[in-house]
Amino acid sequence: MTSLVLSQLAQGAKNTIVGAVKGADDVASALRDAVKSQVTGGVKDASGAAVTGIDAVTDVVTAAVSGASEVGSSATDAAKGAVSSAVSAISDAGGDVVAAATKATSGAVNAAGEVGGDVGSVAVSAVEGSIDAAGSIGQSTAKAAEASTVAAIQAADAIGSEAGSSVRKALLNTASLPRDVIEAAIKGSGKSE
Repeated sequence: MTSLVLSQLAQGAKNTIVGAVKGADDVASALRDAVKSQVTGGVKDASGAAVTGIDAVTDVVTAAVSGASEVGSSATDAAKGAVSSAVSAISDAGGDVVAAATKATSGAVNAAGEVGGDVGSVAVSAVEGSIDAAGSIGQSTAKAAEASTVAAIQAADAIGSEAGSSVRKALLNTASLPRDVIEAAIKGSGKSE
């Protein structure tokens, strides 16, 4: 029952996000607003849908990243804004920011794998989005970076060994990410590059 509800939630979120963003002058801002609205709605509707608001984060971010091409955006560009907006929405609702960062990053990487996007670049954007959101709401950017990195690696490994390797390399080779935190998270994931 729960997986059926989640898949319906993801499809509904995708339709809503695509509809809200199509034709917008500023696609990136419209996408961020639509994601935040959907996550906020998911938190409010969670009790009736038998899922938690945090579970809605994965579906909404997956929907935003998978629907990116339909609204004139790349999966990589969509990932950062979607993750950041989802984490901010959970924070506004008084939820667990680190758990939201984990779920959002996982959703972004899974969506990239589903649509054949650059999983490594999407993972980097998702981790950057988590860090940005955590910093803007006064939470630990190191904790957000670590949680997002582990989530990105786990999601990529579930896609396949090539995706896992691509994500590890991309995360390690991105100067904007805190290298010590990324290295520790990769080492802690059980596999290293």
